Parts: sequence; structure tokens; C-alpha cells
Amino acid sequence: MQPTSPSRTLWHPYAQMQTQPPAPQVVGGEGARFHLADGESLIDATCSWWCMIHGYGHPRLTRALKEQADQLCHVMLGGLTHEPAQALADALVRVTPPGLEHVFFSDSGSVGMEVAMKMAVQYQVQRGRPSKHRMLSLMRAYHGDTSGCMAVCDPEEGMHSLFAGFLPTHHFAPAPTAPFDAAPEAVDGDIAALRDVLEQHHQEIAALLMEPLLQAAGGLNMTSPEYVRAARALCDEFGVLLIFDEVATGFGRTGKLFAAEHAGVTPDIMVLSKGLTGGYLGHAATLATGEVFAAFLSDDPAHAFMHGPTFMGNPLACRVALESLAVFEEEDYLGRIAALNALLREELMQDDVLRRDPRVVDVRVLGATAVIEVADAADLDGVQAFARRRGIWLRPFGRWLYTMPAYVTRDDELRAITTTMKAWFREARDAPRP
Repeated sequence: MQPTSPSRTLWHPYAQMQTQPPAPQVVGGEGARFHLADGESLIDATCSWWCMIHGYGHPRLTRALKEQADQLCHVMLGGLTHEPAQALADALVRVTPPGLEHVFFSDSGSVGMEVAMKMAVQYQVQRGRPSKHRMLSLMRAYHGDTSGCMAVCDPEEGMHSLFAGFLPTHHFAPAPTAPFDAAPEAVDGDIAALRDVLEQHHQEIAALLMEPLLQAAGGLNMTSPEYVRAARALCDEFGVLLIFDEVATGFGRTGKLFAAEHAGVTPDIMVLSKGLTGGYLGHAATLATGEVFAAFLSDDPAHAFMHGPTFMGNPLACRVALESLAVFEEEDYLGRIAALNALLREELMQDDVLRRDPRVVDVRVLGATAVIEVADAADLDGVQAFARRRGIWLRPFGRWLYTMPAYVTRDDELRAITTTMKAWFREARDAPRP
């Protein structure tokens, strides 16, 4: 089980390159597993940062990509168009919450969020409210690693504190604390805190940014649909746009196609990425309502939306995204996700050992997402190597040991993941940490 890629020419993300051992080399994959050059086969418990929702080597997606490559690989959308981009825009309008009627493409989730924020500011300017030029975000939020996105991530516990002097300043409301299944009255305090910030600063707030129901990389905080509904009402009251970052939550991760559906809410702007293409290519979509779109219609060319990524609407990405959505709908993925959810709850939330372990703060499950939160990140030191010895690829971050499996993960594979997560707290309790 030796690493097989000793090169330092490749700079890896979130890694201290001086001390990190060479990374394992992946040479292929099928279903929920990827294969390494040394012959190992690992079940991917994270579906490659949550994007490979169909797993590896899905024949329909691979075939769609090859067919599109034979026709048209890329062309600019500046003054031109093509069928895959139009078809994907139509499909996204069809499946997203009602009222989202216009689609602006870009090439990653972070850029999709940058697009959303620029769209919100320009909207407010062109509606005669130029003082509304800042964002309102939530503590424990994560919206991406580009500079605009870093500025709206949690400024205290986030990973971007090194850049504090470089980033613009925005407003933050406390992270919601009421869990997903909280009673409506349990959300009152969270809503009051949000209202307080809006009352004080709404004159300069263009939009509220929110990862609905699941704050992903900020600690997998799972929150109430009641909070989402209240946030929609507050935004309407104070003339603030509501932006949903569904980069991680979109395409089934919370148990519905989009997290917004749990609350029955339509945001003014919604951002999609990750599962959009089934993980095959980087691509993102920023959707807007007719009201937002109308603010950019004018005889003045300067009122056009001032953004244009080179690879927006890439035909390869659009074509594979269309096939990904077709697979999702035709093969009852929501049913699969419900089955994954039931098994995750049975395996983790009903486990007496986890409930009694003093290191464990919480165990929670939402859709096809499960997390074991510990009090001290040091309690997870060595868990990645431990899991790999058991044939599982687990990559915890901070105090959170989690799984977001591919939707094609079989029951026996998911049990192997959950058994490994539990085994860390049983078998590795007194084992030496590397």
C-alpha cells in the first residue's frame, strides 16, 4: 500500500507540501470505487468532494461525452449559441423551483457564486439602490475559494483568515442553530438574530447568501426549513435578494432534488455546480428569476450583465449535464437517496457506542449525508490511514468525520463505510496516532 506518485511538480490543494507524503495515484474507477496504480480498490465515501453522484465510469455519461466530443467541444457564448447550452438551460428551468427562469453558465461553483454576487449588486444599482453593495452571509458559511467568495465565508472559523486584510468586508448573521427537524418555535431565536442584522444594515445589503439546510464545508451544519422560509420573508421585507448556494446541496444531497424544495421557497438567485455534470467536468449555473433578469433589460448597453467566463456553456459540460439529469430522473435517484438515508440513520444515529462516546459531540444525517462531529479535531488524527487499510477512502476535515457517498453506492458498500466510521471509535480508541 505504498504511494505511487512521488512528484512535487503537482501542487495539491489544502496540503502542506513539505510534509505531505506522495499521494496515491488513481488509474480508474467503477461505481462507488476508484482503483489505484498499486492494485488497491477503495470505496469513495466522499464521491470526490461530493460531485461524482453517479460514481465512476457511468456508461451513459461517458457515452454522451464521447458523442459530443465528435460534434463540438467548445465555442464561445459571446454572440453565439449551441444546442447543448440551450437544452441544459431549458432543463434547469424545468426542474428548479418555480420562478427561476434564466440561466447564466460559468465554470465552477466558486465562479457561479461570484456571478450571483455581481448580479445582485448590479441589480440593486439598476433598480436605483446603489448603496446596497454589500452581502449578508452566515457564520459557518463556505461559498468558495475565490476572493469574492472568501469574503463571505465565516471570518472567524473559516480557512481564509490569512487573507483578511485583502478581502472586502461584508455583514454576517449568526449561524442557525435549530436542527433540520426542529419545531417551528425552536427557530425563533435564529430568526430574531437574522432580523436584527437586517434591521441595522439593510440599506447597504444587496443580498443574503445561504446554503439552505446544509452548511457543507463550514462544518456540515444541518438547519431547519423554517429558517429558510423566514429568511425569504425577511428578504422581501427589507428589499434584499435571497441567493441560495446549492453547489453542494443541489441534485439530491439533502433528499430532494434541491434543498429549497424542503422549504417550498424560491430564491431570487440559485447557484448549482458539483453534481450538475455528475462530476465529469467543471461547470456551474447561476439561475435568476424574471424580476432579477428584467433589471438588466434596457436600451443602454451598459446595463447588460458584466460577466463572461471563457468556458461558460461549454458544449461538453452541457451535454454530460443533460445526461446526468436524465439518469437522475429515469433511474429513481430520489428513491435511492431515501434508501441511503434510512441506512445511514440505522447505522450511525442508532449506534449506542457513538452516543456514549465522550469524544462525540453529535451524530446527524440529512439525505445522503452523515456526519460524526467530535469535540477535538485531534480525535480524528489518523482516521484516513485507518480507513484506507479497510478499503475505504474517508477524508475528514476539522472536527467532522463524514460521508457523502455516490448515489449508486450499494448497501454493502455503504455499510462498509459506516462500519469503518464506527470502528474508529471502537477499535482505534487506544491505538497510537501517527
